[in-house]
Amino acid sequence: MNMAFLEKLKKNQKKEILENKSSEEKRDWKISEGQLSADIYETETELIIQTAIAGVQAKELDISLENDVLIIKGERENPTKDSKKNYFSKECYFGPFSREVILPREIDPSRVKATMEEGILTIRMPKIEREKKKKIIIEG
Repeated sequence: MNMAFLEKLKKNQKKEILENKSSEEKRDWKISEGQLSADIYETETELIIQTAIAGVQAKELDISLENDVLIIKGERENPTKDSKKNYFSKECYFGPFSREVILPREIDPSRVKATMEEGILTIRMPKIEREKKKKIIIEG
């Protein structure tokens, strides 16, 4: 075979691989999840997580505790399905989202409460306080 032909073939194959990779990355980006921003703080008795989740009903959220990790999952539907828009800027995220928070304190999972008011999700988790000092009595 002609060397020039082989070089051209290699170039075309590389270009095709790069184009396919680029479209795969675009597809992965569209499928990927958004991540929620959250405020995490504590009071004397509770660990509290707050996050703004506009456009999502409370019943559409999945909140779970696995070991020392709190997981919040949901999906924000795009209210307009018109794909022919000519955007100047597109900053609003629509699609699946999640957030995992490693809990910095030991909490009582049986008393965790979540509320949603005006698009703000608040999760209150009572802390378990271990005795810091204990008198030990000698038996016998």
